[in-house]
Order: sequence, then structure tokens, then C-alpha cells
Amino acid sequence: MRRLVFLALAFVVPAVFAQAEEPSGTSLTWAGCGITKKAFMASLAEAYEKKTGVHIETQGGGATKGIRASLAQDVDMGGTCRLKIEDDQAESNAYLEPIAWDALVVIVHKDNPVDNITLAQLKQLYEGEITNWQQLGGRNAPLDLYVRQGKISGVGRTLRQLVFANYDQEFPLDNAFKSTGPLEKALEANPNAIAVTGISSARKRDVKILRLDGKEPNYANIKSGDYLLYRPLYIAYSPDAPKKVEISKFVYFAQSREGKEIIRANGVVPYSEALILIMKQLEQERLARDAGLYQ
Repeated sequence: MRRLVFLALAFVVPAVFAQAEEPSGTSLTWAGCGITKKAFMASLAEAYEKKTGVHIETQGGGATKGIRASLAQDVDMGGTCRLKIEDDQAESNAYLEPIAWDALVVIVHKDNPVDNITLAQLKQLYEGEITNWQQLGGRNAPLDLYVRQGKISGVGRTLRQLVFANYDQEFPLDNAFKSTGPLEKALEANPNAIAVTGISSARKRDVKILRLDGKEPNYANIKSGDYLLYRPLYIAYSPDAPKKVEISKFVYFAQSREGKEIIRANGVVPYSEALILIMKQLEQERLARDAGLYQ
């Protein structure tokens, strides 16, 4: 709880180095979560270069790479859709600046007749108890659950946090993928597939996004917390980054009025416009721990 409240307080203070001297470099490198890149990073980087002349080279690699590569100074900044792992030396000292609110969504093939899934059904799905589409009100066909490999991917770790309150929860691994892109692409071609991904990525795919407990994962429902599976997206960097001045200027731009307009244009909620979600998520986690499921 202290960590989330600290992030909220830190956010309302302008970036420490926003008014510092100009750095020597005129470019930055960024790597990390593909969902974060699609949610805001690609658009912000383009706008920032037009405004300042500072070019930001972006590459993928996932949330874990975003945190660890930036802390190791292999890149200047990282993108992550999960918090750092506090007891992992490869991540614990990284700075994470919250930029926006995203949501986890359940996706299926565009021709799948199912339109809604409940949180209880989602939990049963990942516990291996739902294996046929009839159990979700669909046709009589085997269900192929697509998941990310490992337990610390942005989607996998957040799903374990929000639905199970257990970072060690085991998922069926019959259809496991190394990264989100190949998972989403495979789902587009499989009428029997189902998966969870970030909405910023799902919107750019030819898939159907299911309602969760009857709620659409739209801008209004994410901002209000009525759609339950929301999570922050971050920019990560090392406290000892050689280009920390320029990084902080970019973070300041992302959190500015101009940056927020760009974030909203991508259908994503700027972080500071939904700070109430911090306390709501803490309550949801408590319910998940107490009951194994949100009430």
C-alpha cells in the first residue's frame, strides 16, 4: 500500500530535473512492454521529437526487459505494465514513473459468438476448470487457452495479482508464448482460442474483446474503476542514468497537458486523472485475498 500511495504523491510533484541544464545528448533509447509502446510511448516519442528535436529509439522486449535493461543502463528508459519486484536486485532500485492506466482484457477470435465472461469464469479458466466453449455459453468445441510463458511478464504477473492475489499461481501451459505479439497473432487465426492481453494492444488486432461481468473495457469504465482489471503503465529508468536530465524532461512532457491529450487520443487514461483507482485497487486486492475472487 505504501508503494502505491508514494507513487501517487510523487506524481503530483513536477519532474525533479524538468528545469535543469540541457543534457549533452540529443537522443534516447527505450525498450520494454509492447502494450505500453502501443498505449502511449510511440505517440509521445513522435510528438516529443517534433517539439524538442530529441529522437527516442523504441524497441520491444516485454515489461521485464523494460525494468531490467533500463536499470542496467543498457537502454536509457524502459516501459513496463507491472510494478518492479522489490526483492529482485535486477529490478529493486529502478525508478518507475506512472504515466497512464491500461486494462487487461479477454480476447477471442472475431467470429466467436461469446460476448461476455464473468470474473468467476475467468478464474476457473486459468485454473483449468473450463475447457469447452459450452461452459462459457458458446458452441460445443474445445477451448484453447493462450498464456505467456513464465510468471513475471506484465500480463501474467498482473493477472495473478488482480484475479488470484497470488504471484505464484500456476496456469495451464499447453499453449504458452514467449511474448504478447505472437500470442495475439496466433489467436487471430484460431476460432477456439482465448487469452488475456492489454487493451491498448488488443485494439490494434482483428479480435473480439469480451465484456467482463457485463462491463465494456472502455475509457469511462476504466477511469471509474467499474471495469475491474485496470493497471498502471510506467516509464522505468535507473537512478544513475547518464541522461537522467533528459529522461526527466520526457517524463514531464508525458505528464503535461499536451502529453495527456496524446494519451487520451490513444484511448488510454492519464494516470493523474484517475488517482482514485489506487485505493480501489487496494480494496480489490484485499477482496481477492479474502475470498479468492472479487465480490
